[in-house]
Amino acid sequence: MDPITIAIGTDHGGFRLKTALVTFLRDAGHDVNDLGCHSPDRVDYPDFAHKVCAEVIAGRARFGVLLCGTGVGMAIAANRHPEIRCAQASEATTARLTRAHNDANVIALGGRLIGEEAAFDILTAFLATKFEGGRHVARIAKLSPKEFA
Repeated sequence: MDPITIAIGTDHGGFRLKTALVTFLRDAGHDVNDLGCHSPDRVDYPDFAHKVCAEVIAGRARFGVLLCGTGVGMAIAANRHPEIRCAQASEATTARLTRAHNDANVIALGGRLIGEEAAFDILTAFLATKFEGGRHVARIAKLSPKEFA
């Protein structure tokens, strides 16, 4: 896989796993924009979700990676941005399918739920999978607010 730019952010619940993922991604040759947090001190997850999403929306990062205790809070915060399609994943199959079928551009992981090896597998699958297009394009278009009816 060609190197890409990835924005990553976490709250205190994902701090330890984020540290390992930053090293893993850099060792794989990717440019990683670590947007924090930078210690295990308590912080608010939406602050970091919005920073990562801003990088993806502006095109400064191809993908975003978010971590909190479960990944759920980060996914909810990220999906407040209409340009973001974020999925929470706890195993590689979900990560692969969310790219292939949903063209997800952000993935959320649970720092208190999965170990490093599982997270490495999830990110590898997410980053290596291309969007299939086809029948999925019309479905993704229906996620846009202008399509609500």
